[in-house]
Amino acid sequence: MSALVALAGMVMAPLASSQDEVWDTAGFVENATYWRDGRDISKFRNTAQFEFSKDFGRKFGLSNFRVSGTLRGTYDGVYDLNKGEFGRDAGGSRSFENFGSTTAQALFGGNGDSPWGTSILGNGGAAAGNPIPPGFLFDVTNNPNEGLAVLGEEFHGPNGGVTIGVPVRPCDRDNRGCGLKDYLDHDTNDLRFPEFNDKLDFIRELYIEGSIPTGNTSELFLRIGKQQVVWGRTDLFRVLDIINPVDYSRHNIYDELEDIRIPQWIASAEYRWGAVGAFDDLNLQLVWNFDEFRPNALGQGGSPYSILDAGSFFRAMNNCWENGCTVSNFVPAGAIGLDDPGLIAADFAPGVIGIREVDLPGWKPSNTQGGIKLEGVYNSVGFSLNYYHFIQQLPVLRGDIPSMNAFTGEVADWDYLIAFDIGFPEVDLFGGSLDFYVDSIKSVFRVEAAYTTGEEFANTLRPGLYSESDVFRWVVGWDRNTFIPFLNEKRAFLISAQVFGEHLLDHEQEQQFFGPVGMPNWEDNYLATLLIKGWYKSDTISPQFLMAWDTEAKAGTIAPSVDWLISDSWRLIVGFNIKVGDGMKDQAYDDCRTCNPFPPFTATPAHADPTQSGSVGLGGIEPLGRFRSGPLGSASEEDEFQVTLRYRF
Repeated sequence: MSALVALAGMVMAPLASSQDEVWDTAGFVENATYWRDGRDISKFRNTAQFEFSKDFGRKFGLSNFRVSGTLRGTYDGVYDLNKGEFGRDAGGSRSFENFGSTTAQALFGGNGDSPWGTSILGNGGAAAGNPIPPGFLFDVTNNPNEGLAVLGEEFHGPNGGVTIGVPVRPCDRDNRGCGLKDYLDHDTNDLRFPEFNDKLDFIRELYIEGSIPTGNTSELFLRIGKQQVVWGRTDLFRVLDIINPVDYSRHNIYDELEDIRIPQWIASAEYRWGAVGAFDDLNLQLVWNFDEFRPNALGQGGSPYSILDAGSFFRAMNNCWENGCTVSNFVPAGAIGLDDPGLIAADFAPGVIGIREVDLPGWKPSNTQGGIKLEGVYNSVGFSLNYYHFIQQLPVLRGDIPSMNAFTGEVADWDYLIAFDIGFPEVDLFGGSLDFYVDSIKSVFRVEAAYTTGEEFANTLRPGLYSESDVFRWVVGWDRNTFIPFLNEKRAFLISAQVFGEHLLDHEQEQQFFGPVGMPNWEDNYLATLLIKGWYKSDTISPQFLMAWDTEAKAGTIAPSVDWLISDSWRLIVGFNIKVGDGMKDQAYDDCRTCNPFPPFTATPAHADPTQSGSVGLGGIEPLGRFRSGPLGSASEEDEFQVTLRYRF
């Protein structure tokens, strides 16, 4: 807050002496309405944005002293227009699979699914007079079978795997699963009006800048305030562009990064030498992000866009910890003495499994982030060398927390138990980029590469169910303006392609009795995009074709659209976003049902030593299949027709 007051003081001082000068102002109002196949309206986002700036000349010893700002407010009416899917009436009662269980079929009828809170290993068994251990009962009065969805129900069936109930109404309507303070605990107004919060997100930009001449061609350029600092040369894939966190809840990965980066209070200093020695241009930039840490916004369980469906998983698991939950297909029926070949659901008590809390790093000097970039041009090749120390913006689930033994009631740290806190480790990034033109093929190439240390990932081979890995990421982009005569003889089309690669250097995986165990993230994965964009009618009509493909997830998207500049003020964009491929169907992975966290009670015949914990690899699509499916595969049922109308003033 002190930084904000200081900034406001610096802004107001020149205003008092510069009333006669003119502010540059602009802005727009926009409506974006999306219809999702099978789910009616998925977005009715209304946005107003106002941009202002003013050059004050020389002030405070700085040349070209400038004040700039951008204010944005949004109202997403989907929570009012589509209450049955995303608002106060979302969800309903749900039942949970007992795969192949003859006992469940006899008890519950039909396909043998047990309603929430009435599984055989839980309240249902207790009602039938069976002795139930202390960790398999929860109060359905305070945790009722209403307002629920089944984790992943839009993308796949249970198929014998683990699924959990997700409370999907906003947190002011149903506070189950909203116990992660300041993280995925949004009420209706937080969802409707996402920028109006205690972080002042309606301020997209508010900064002052200026320069100090240091020679004939050199200067020191300074900027401080709320802003986006963009490192990197490519679109969509964030290899070096990691200074600002990203709000994926607006529209998964599909909005422009400029619109979904979360602005931060940042100070930067850039020494610009200009042409020096063998370099056509050379700059050195220091960046200090002194704002309180913000993770990426992933979308909340029950909101239209939740990248990897992670927000649904986190909310379901927090409800498990705080109130208890029903988990499908969790225990072989034979393990509890039933003459039954199937799997049965279990009603877990509070404090046994789930997510207990989130450890968001509070503000202190040691939690601020910063780095350095050397950038220049050598023989017409643009380059950069980058280093950045930051806090991982994606969450990691860390096990080994005090939890209840479901069979004995004892509270202790149990190895391989799916009970977690959410953490955000510190990461160091070393990277660089190149940008060059190849005249013989009339093409521009963009290259980025980054090596990180300290990132953490899920890992069912480790007792805490997570581990650290160094990661190497890279992206190569290619741009070319090309005439396609049968489409347009007078105007070239832009063809742009990108290939992104990721390699986990410390990837761990082993084959166990039932399947693979270890890190669900792929050791190597590649994603590719292709954009073809053309122009007609004096560049007022611009059709484009965009596609992306994830090689390991075997999933992608095709997004054709037409952008029509109706006048200087009015703009209309109409398009589709169509998912293709296998989605999450082939992405089953170890789900830790056979991790034997409470030996010998949870041992299976596949465990050589029933007193030792560790997984033998029984798996399903949930919950770790989302990491293998990636943002494309885990959004496989989000086909949309999209209309955006903007008025710029």
